[in-house]
Amino acid sequence: MSIRVLVIDDSNFMCLQLSRIISAAPDMEVVGMAHNAKEAQEMLRTLKPDVLTLDVNMPGMSGLEFLERLMRRRPMPVVMVSSCTREGSDAALKALELGALDFIDKPRLDASRNLEQYSADLAEKIRGAKNARLPPVTPPDILPSVKANLTRPTGNWLPNSYSTANPGGKLIFLGASTGGTEALKKVLLGMPANCPPILIVQHVPETFSAALAANLNRICRPEVIEAQGEEIVEAGMVYLTRGNHHMQVKKQGDRLVTELTQTPPVNGHRPSVDVLFDSAAALGKQAIGVILTGMGKDGAQGLLRMKKAGARTFGQNEASCVVYGMPREAFLLGAVDEVVDISQIAERVLALFGKKSQ
Repeated sequence: MSIRVLVIDDSNFMCLQLSRIISAAPDMEVVGMAHNAKEAQEMLRTLKPDVLTLDVNMPGMSGLEFLERLMRRRPMPVVMVSSCTREGSDAALKALELGALDFIDKPRLDASRNLEQYSADLAEKIRGAKNARLPPVTPPDILPSVKANLTRPTGNWLPNSYSTANPGGKLIFLGASTGGTEALKKVLLGMPANCPPILIVQHVPETFSAALAANLNRICRPEVIEAQGEEIVEAGMVYLTRGNHHMQVKKQGDRLVTELTQTPPVNGHRPSVDVLFDSAAALGKQAIGVILTGMGKDGAQGLLRMKKAGARTFGQNEASCVVYGMPREAFLLGAVDEVVDISQIAERVLALFGKKSQ
């Protein structure tokens, strides 16, 4: 049975373009196109779509306002389609906090965009949204106070023998996709300022990774940056892969540094979790691998290689995943040492150092 999609965008041209792309997928049909909140509300009642694609900018009620009301009254799967500007990126991340499941930038008709790849990405996100577990959403009227009162871990956490420059010290590797931006937030909020180095692949477009890093950096105790390549890996730092680039960790003399490449996609993704985890496997027992919510199988084989090399590995449990895809594939391969709820991952990882999340 086809996935019924309602496209919401104030631009008729963009509605038509998105509709053509979505309708080309054999398992999808566009049941309607709405240009504002009023039209969308009526079509929701009459057409009963499975998934919405939603623009941020609309006349009258904005996309974020519409999303906020929708999730309060009639929660359903939503994929945000946002402009590739900094403002668009910030709005997309806000939409995830309000209950949207995923986001993608708008298609561009120029030589810089591979329309075939874009079509595949959009279709995957819609399929993921259709099969996702809707996450609990914090009531919008208390979101600001919740954010204002976020507590951060403090205190002298690392053992005295742990070097800031990290030669021989442990590193934490995280991989995530659909639902991952909120999952990463929960993990990083449990990490103290001087935590072991953390390297992350999250499936996001290139135009969104800087905004995601900045957003995480505002609320988390460690420093979170968008990796550009050649950064020295140090304690107290979180390195988020730049979109459209694979990230690896490599030895450079007595140091470990990040390396970014644009080699072909792996498992249909660039960045790919498998690429990061494969480089982590070379570190053996020095590495800790964690695979989080996401559709597909990216990262499963890499996590298995990490485990076989001596790394300790964790997988997010089904109950706390938005999409139990990547962790499930890793579990079925025997790559996961411990299945953990998202609320306990930071604590379980830190317990490997004889410490608890603070």
